[in-house]
Amino acid sequence: MAIRLSTGMRNGLVGTQGIKEMFQGGFIGIFSGAQPADPNQAETGSLLAVVSSSSGTNGIGFGTEGSGALPKDSGIWSGIVGTAGVAGWFRLYSADKPMGSNGTACRMDGNVGVSGADLAMANTNLELGATVTLDSATFTEPAS
Repeated sequence: MAIRLSTGMRNGLVGTQGIKEMFQGGFIGIFSGAQPADPNQAETGSLLAVVSSSSGTNGIGFGTEGSGALPKDSGIWSGIVGTAGVAGWFRLYSADKPMGSNGTACRMDGNVGVSGADLAMANTNLELGATVTLDSATFTEPAS
């Protein structure tokens, strides 16, 4: 697994924000290639798709947290592939979607794969104009 947290996210977690507050209304960018060394750095590869609520301009939402887990809401998280390619990594952005180098933004990066990845997809070969749908998502804080 290759989950990496930006400085802004880490500061929020030790401060007064939780994952739900940081990323409510946020977006998930899916990129080709390898993820950067940390989420404070600019995006690498090509932006293949942006996942939002129902492929629209409204960001993603979350359900009710419990037992250290935060699930996605009951809505559809999806995006239209704008550039064809092989998905390699993702970046979860806060609602203001701060792209580029940024040491204060709340962002989380992870790898993408068919199985055993931070974001598992049925197929990582994304075709232009296709819809990418994330059927389930749960953010879990380990107990120990």
